[in-house]
Amino acid sequence: MCLDAQFGTTAVPQPTGSIIFQYDDAGNQVFRGYYCANCNVGGSKPAPETNEGAGKANVTEDEFSGEIHIYPVPVRDVLTVAWTEKVDHLIAEVSLYEQNTVHWKFQQKNLPGTNREVGIDMSGYYMGVYVVTFRLRDGRTISRNITKL
Repeated sequence: MCLDAQFGTTAVPQPTGSIIFQYDDAGNQVFRGYYCANCNVGGSKPAPETNEGAGKANVTEDEFSGEIHIYPVPVRDVLTVAWTEKVDHLIAEVSLYEQNTVHWKFQQKNLPGTNREVGIDMSGYYMGVYVVTFRLRDGRTISRNITKL
């Protein structure tokens, strides 16, 4: 807090940065606040997990999409989800769920610096549309639809 000597009042510093929203698996909002790398002001939550290279977090969805590879689509047996080193530090979690349900079929937290690839055995899943979701460390969620034959 800052003390204003002229008026004897206390000024509360205002948070700066981006507003982020976080949701649980059921879609309920669990956090709304400021992304502030250097502060914990005004009840804001500390910055989400970051790793080396986190300054590159301003990647657009189109740029992110160019750095991920999901194949084969349509899939019959094993779906491979891979990404480049450029976006590895941004990804917090990779998930898969059936589009017409809310049940997760697969979830895995990303540990940056590991293999940057996930193989999902879909041979026992029903035909239909599934959603691959990337939860990013800055609070964003990016999803891609895939078809299972």
